[in-house]
Amino acid sequence: MSENKNIQAAVLDSAHIGDIRGAFGTIRHNDTAKRTGWFARLRTLLAIIGPGLIVMVGDNDAGAFSTYGQTGQNYGTALLWTLAMLIPVLYVSQEMVLRLGAITGVGHARLILERFGKFWGAFSAIDLLLLNALTIVTEFIGISLGMEFLGVPKVMGVLLSAVFIMAAASTGDFRRFERVSMLLVIGSLILVPILVMVHPPMSQVAHDFVTPQMPAGAKLTDVMLLIIGIVGTTVAPWQLFFQQSYVIDKRITPRFIKYGRADLLLGIVLVIVGAVAMISFTAQIFAGHPEFGNFQDAGAICAGFAKYYGRLPGVLFAIALIDASIIGAMAVSLSTAYALGDVLSLKHSLHRKPTDAPGFYAMYCGLIAVAAALVLIPGVPLGLLTNAVQTLAGVLLPSAVVFLLILCNDKEVLGPWVNTRTTNVMAAVIVAALVVLSVILTASVAFPDISSETIVGILIGGGLISLICAIVVNVLRAREAADRGGDEQSDRQISQKALYEFRMAPLAKLKPMTLSSGNKLWMSILRIYLLVAMGMVIYSVIHAI
Repeated sequence: MSENKNIQAAVLDSAHIGDIRGAFGTIRHNDTAKRTGWFARLRTLLAIIGPGLIVMVGDNDAGAFSTYGQTGQNYGTALLWTLAMLIPVLYVSQEMVLRLGAITGVGHARLILERFGKFWGAFSAIDLLLLNALTIVTEFIGISLGMEFLGVPKVMGVLLSAVFIMAAASTGDFRRFERVSMLLVIGSLILVPILVMVHPPMSQVAHDFVTPQMPAGAKLTDVMLLIIGIVGTTVAPWQLFFQQSYVIDKRITPRFIKYGRADLLLGIVLVIVGAVAMISFTAQIFAGHPEFGNFQDAGAICAGFAKYYGRLPGVLFAIALIDASIIGAMAVSLSTAYALGDVLSLKHSLHRKPTDAPGFYAMYCGLIAVAAALVLIPGVPLGLLTNAVQTLAGVLLPSAVVFLLILCNDKEVLGPWVNTRTTNVMAAVIVAALVVLSVILTASVAFPDISSETIVGILIGGGLISLICAIVVNVLRAREAADRGGDEQSDRQISQKALYEFRMAPLAKLKPMTLSSGNKLWMSILRIYLLVAMGMVIYSVIHAI
């Protein structure tokens, strides 16, 4: 299907068709020339850069500052290796949504609705809305903590930030929004000079980054829950919905997927560098001091800087916290507005002015306004809201990744761009691991006194079951491919031109999804998991009452 025949493609908003107008360059809609030479490729990359960088840096938000700060202050650099293990998880999951966005032209929530039915579509959209609303509250908590250290009154700081976040996305100019976002991405690099000022022993940092270990003398239950927290704050459900929709809104087509992958890799480098820096300099600040092992919040880290290393690094850390919280709030709010706009068939594009897409901007600005108001209302249980974010993320993430894996094997959706067998194996292992970790996280919320032995039992038992399921799913998929008369790779033997021009057909023209044996198994696992997880959450709520 040709990119030039857009009426045949499943584009839900006409504003998603046209020139790519990125922060650092433009690619004309009819530009199909082959890029030869490093300069031409660099110019193309600069025009495409954005989705991967924003989604990754946006994930190093207020929640990440808290989680990484707690890791360094309580356990030093002993858990840095968890970040190295998350690199392939980040790439595999986000590369799949990059492909879905560029090829389908349809957001993640709408694809789930159309291919899995109204129940799963509504479940995904409502769960995402609740989770994102709570996540944005944590962003404003981060903003208030940073502003407080800088001496800015809480009310003024939160209100000014809310106005800035709403204004940045409401100009009707996609390029302007992306340029603001890229300035915030560059601002995240403030963490690097802070690392230089504190100068932790880099040989130890490098060793702990590649050497799995457990902190000496630490309670296994606490360490495991923190590791799960690191996973949850580094791989968040909103990222899947945001990047797919942002790729669509930026008008990236299959021809430029390889540049999108490079953009994603750059984003992963930045997010890992930032996470390593936070854990490392926080460990150095509090090592040998009374505060070590007694994490409070990101504001206390600012105070620790001022106490042991001078006010300048503390000010820089506060600025970095505010910067991260703002870009996080922007991305999370956009992911919600995009998803609901997709599901409700509303105009939903940053290329449109607020008067042309009132529902889209009302959802975006409404989430920001509600979150800012909650942070400013005295007596609101902000700690409870923060815990709710972790719980809901634990419930939503595995289900979102299961849908993602099935969609990326749906030939009606991706055609020749479906997952390779290697990607499927990696994705299956990732899904299985996330389910096990999410069960532990949800269980810890429902049963606060859960023992180390129980956690180890869940890990071992769940790990074995997950490994078996992953093997079974891939064996079934291989057999089904053989029954169709060929290996999956035979479907990829098409010309590069045809590959680049392939786009998903309009949703109404797609054949209904027929779940394979492997996909039926994944859906069964998902249903069982959700029953268990939701049961534990309900128990926790009743017990708290």
